[in-house]
Amino acid sequence: MRYAENNQISHRQLYRQMLLSFLAPFLLCLPREGRLLGKPGILGILAGALILTLYSFFLRRLTPWYADPVKMLGEIPGRILGIFFMGYVILAAAYLLSLMAEIVPSVLVTGIPGEVISFLAALVCSMGSHKGMQRRGRMAEVSGGLFLGVVFLLLFLCVGQSRISYLKEMIAFSSLTGKDIIRSLYGFLCAFSGISLLPFILKEVEKRSTVGRPIVLGIFTLGGSLIGMLVLLPAVLGWQRLKGEVYPVLPLLAGADLPGNVLARFDVLWMAFLLYSLLFAVGSLFHYGNQIMGRAGLGTGRWWMPALVYVISITEVKGKGIQDIFGSYLGYVFVPGVILVQAGMVIYGNQKRQKKAAAACILFISVFLLGGCAAIEPEKRMYPLALGVDSYGEETELIYGMPDLPQATGQEKQEEDKNQKVIPISGKDFYEIEDIYNRSQEKYLDMSHLQVILIGDHILENGRWQKFLAYLDQDPFVGENVYLFRTEAPKDVLAWDSGGTSVGEYLTGLLENRLPERQKKGVTLRQVYHQWYQDGTMAELPVIRLENEEIQVYLKE
Repeated sequence: MRYAENNQISHRQLYRQMLLSFLAPFLLCLPREGRLLGKPGILGILAGALILTLYSFFLRRLTPWYADPVKMLGEIPGRILGIFFMGYVILAAAYLLSLMAEIVPSVLVTGIPGEVISFLAALVCSMGSHKGMQRRGRMAEVSGGLFLGVVFLLLFLCVGQSRISYLKEMIAFSSLTGKDIIRSLYGFLCAFSGISLLPFILKEVEKRSTVGRPIVLGIFTLGGSLIGMLVLLPAVLGWQRLKGEVYPVLPLLAGADLPGNVLARFDVLWMAFLLYSLLFAVGSLFHYGNQIMGRAGLGTGRWWMPALVYVISITEVKGKGIQDIFGSYLGYVFVPGVILVQAGMVIYGNQKRQKKAAAACILFISVFLLGGCAAIEPEKRMYPLALGVDSYGEETELIYGMPDLPQATGQEKQEEDKNQKVIPISGKDFYEIEDIYNRSQEKYLDMSHLQVILIGDHILENGRWQKFLAYLDQDPFVGENVYLFRTEAPKDVLAWDSGGTSVGEYLTGLLENRLPERQKKGVTLRQVYHQWYQDGTMAELPVIRLENEEIQVYLKE
């Protein structure tokens, strides 16, 4: 089936482009480090959505000025206008590339430097960005609805993990002053300032007389999704922890599971969708950049623009990169500048991406998904299902409980050392233990399949468990749905002969196969984090004992 190439997009395609371009950056960055949270954040978004609705109707009136700025303003003012908006395009794209370079190697891919990730992203997103709008519209139409559905599914699945008591913390401790609301409002408007580029493409939208409807719908869909996330995050993570998280959405993803625990690390799929949205956003910026260059008579940025964006994304001056300055640029330069420019247009007026890009993006993400989400092959990885920790004197010990694959598959060799399913390593601290593992073990340690953590009585008594939690908190591959237990001898429990089933699977099944009211007695890593962030104490953990060579689990009363 062939489509007519009229270089126009429908209202639905415009709406879904807005979702794909804005939603992932919003979810990742706006709640970052307490910037837009709590009651002020929610009220700021509501007020911002109303202001943006009015602003969108104002933008429609400026379409002729954006369509041909040289003709409307003159050659020099028209080119200055183009340079002004190109500054935003380049810096915004560099910011998103830097964001991907930071997040992807930490939570989705291992073994690939961030600079390589951003280079590949820039290369993929630049493909076909100079071509017409219609292909980009088709790509958004196909994938935008799926992406929104995935986000809503995430919100729905995480609702079951929320706690009313956690939400009450946000209501009680989140301040509500006029200053806080205004700060949140302006932060939301700055984040949404990319909407000021819309007039560059509105001429290419069908039925321009009613184009305001999809824009307003997009504003309220994005605002509503963000408000839902601002309510869900404190309800799941707790208010005290939330304020200190760099990217709160990431630990939320780490604990999101499908019913029945169908996939061990379902958060990888969530991240893949967020990555796709980020790639689409960068591609949209490249497309806008080419549109602006052409209409302002500045030539073409097909080759040099992606190169410049990449260089800016990896450049640091005195220890500061694009992520450190982009917020200030939006708040103090671009947003005030847009207001002045558009006000000038009004005053002056009163006086007188793409089939190839879609395929490349899909291929880029498929490489991550089909490649096991890593540059290191699965057969070169070691996947502990259980982890034990304890301390003796000045030494700390981590015990890695490996899956008993040979015995489970019936392929065990008699001469095989059965103790190999348990790897104990001691050191002065957890980072020394990690170094010892890397020097002594042939396979890369991947904690993404961890199911249970056994904490020894000694480390609970001497207080080193706090350092252990801080160590775990730095590893994004450790899911927050992991169950925690305490025991006198973690090594003995992990070395217990489970008859072909790993201890991690055995303990998880022992807990999850109980009646629902008994399942709730289990303690997850997320619950432990919450209490630790709340008052610095350790949650009461279920106890494991070895009695008559059998594991006995005593749940908390």
